[in-house]
Amino acid sequence: MKEISARQITDVVEKLCIDSNIYLNDDIRESLARARELEESESGKSILESLVKNAEIAAAEGMAICQDTGMAIVFVRIGQDVRITGGSLEKAINEGVRRGYREGYLRCSIVDDPIIRKNTGGNTPAVIHCEIVEGDELRIDVAPKGFGSENMSALKMLKPSDGVEGIRRFVVETVSNAGPNPCPPVIVGVGIGGSMEKCALLAKKALLREVGSRNRKKHLADLEEQLLEEINRLGIGPAGLGGRVTALGVMVEAWPTHIAGLPVAVNISCHATRHRSAVL
Repeated sequence: MKEISARQITDVVEKLCIDSNIYLNDDIRESLARARELEESESGKSILESLVKNAEIAAAEGMAICQDTGMAIVFVRIGQDVRITGGSLEKAINEGVRRGYREGYLRCSIVDDPIIRKNTGGNTPAVIHCEIVEGDELRIDVAPKGFGSENMSALKMLKPSDGVEGIRRFVVETVSNAGPNPCPPVIVGVGIGGSMEKCALLAKKALLREVGSRNRKKHLADLEEQLLEEINRLGIGPAGLGGRVTALGVMVEAWPTHIAGLPVAVNISCHATRHRSAVL
């Protein structure tokens, strides 16, 4: 049995919150550079250049990439041979989020009740998803999610007869309806199958993948390519001002489902799809 202290977890989460908000992931930086070569619109090229410059300034100055430093979404894969000592996993994670947002001078955006809406002052509680796996490792992924893009996400319970065409139509319509609101170029996570809540979780987890990666199942990889092509034909473009590059990537994850259902969720993220991970 491997022991991991709650203090270790807090320290790691604190660093992940800060780093994910300040440093743009390499895969996104490279995607923006490729997009700049593909974009034909002059305004689009200028916007893409500004996004790269913004990321460089944020890293150099130790400042947040975006003023919306997001709701802390935390994915935990905990080995069944791991024992947390000195406190609870949930409390350790939330303390790490509080410290990270305080020490990183990151905006606190969480309210304690969706109706009363009083700010909690520490960007907590985090949304924590735990998965128990084999082994003695603890993997933590912190993914701060801004709500300019989160608000444009959608879920639909399709019928099995809607098939792939129904999935494609729903995903493209969701991005089209979002327009400039999620600060394109966007990154799109798609979850298919499971139940209502499972497909939404799949869509969120899809955003953890490297931009440009493809699902190992060929039919899903083909769907990712088709969706990216269709979305980039919408003409929304960088910042919604028109152009060829509306999305940098589309990642699809699927799960077994009921014979009577075809749940589909679309989780839209802006170009700064922030996430950092650590293994203890």
